[in-house]
Amino acid sequence: MTAVNPPAAPNVLIAEGDPWVRDMLAQMVLSVRCDAQVKVCANGNEALEGLSAKPDLIIAARELPGLDGLELLRKVRSRARTPALPFLLISSRSDVASVREALPLAPTAYLTKPLNLDSLRHRLEEQLLKAGESISCETPALRAGITLARFIEEHRAIADGGPLFADVQQAIKRALNPQGLDLRVLEEEVRSDPQITAVLIAAANSAALHREGAVQTLMQALNKLGTTQSMNLILGLALKRSARLSDPLLARHAEHYWNLSLRTAEYGRALAQMLELDLERCYCAGLLHCLGDLALLRCLQEWLLAGGELDENQVDLSLSQSGAAYGSALRTRWRLPLELRELIAAIYQLGGGVYSREDLVMNLAGQMSRLTPEQGLDEVAASKTARLLKVGRAELERLRRE
Repeated sequence: MTAVNPPAAPNVLIAEGDPWVRDMLAQMVLSVRCDAQVKVCANGNEALEGLSAKPDLIIAARELPGLDGLELLRKVRSRARTPALPFLLISSRSDVASVREALPLAPTAYLTKPLNLDSLRHRLEEQLLKAGESISCETPALRAGITLARFIEEHRAIADGGPLFADVQQAIKRALNPQGLDLRVLEEEVRSDPQITAVLIAAANSAALHREGAVQTLMQALNKLGTTQSMNLILGLALKRSARLSDPLLARHAEHYWNLSLRTAEYGRALAQMLELDLERCYCAGLLHCLGDLALLRCLQEWLLAGGELDENQVDLSLSQSGAAYGSALRTRWRLPLELRELIAAIYQLGGGVYSREDLVMNLAGQMSRLTPEQGLDEVAASKTARLLKVGRAELERLRRE
């Protein structure tokens, strides 16, 4: 049932060092209480300052930069309050000694990483909902006078990326077996999804996990993140609003960019295999090169949900004017490896100076993917890129047939 007179929106304080886990925790809270006021903190000192806002629930990692989560809990418990402030302590330490150290401070729950999302959801429902209660939320309306161009500009710095194309639940189900989650099967299930690939690569390169060398492929990311963390991040993506495009016009445009991404990825991998280069890195670069256009389409979905209007011309104009900027902003904000970003840039054009054979491969893959069925291969075969790679018309025809 939906509450007729819903209680006041709860204030939830989240303290977590890893930005991707932090975002996932916020999405979990909002999936339980869409009206929650969520404040996120990257370290314990920020969280300590956040106590002045009198949160109704705290979710904190034990392993926080600065003031750690256990000390934060100690300071919270030193402040008299009845009933005690709910505090979910999350830790990568599950040994008996670590758990016993926290028990005297009476955390509401001690949850271990990698998180069990079902258990976390259950704990959140206990703290944020009454029995049988659910909360519905209206999408905030557009503010008076805002234009579509202004809306797009304001959302560029906070864009969540593109929509999902993979069936997340089905992918996880197929990858699960009695021994656990099979990462190889999971990679096969989601490898064609640009959003999942980008987020997992970004998460694997975050400061909390980055150790040796940049992660530049989906399989590398899955191996670094591990089974549960990978599964949690993928499932967390499906919780976000506009994770799938409901508007037919936007969905049609998204299908076009997705197919273009897949063609570029496949051509990149085939050319890399032919020339004995890194297949998977070239595939990922091709798959991610339209992520900005897809992210913009998701932003346009938000415009519609907030009460805006769109027609075909407005969508086309928005994509031509802002798609590239959205892609650049996302790749920088998510800190995708520079080498991968350079490969993506090469799809559009080769820069001046020296470029690698992989740059040439991706540029040629981009040219091939944009050919219509009616167009011949003469211009591509005669291009500087094909000549430098020594790839002739015969090889290009074979690639096109495959």
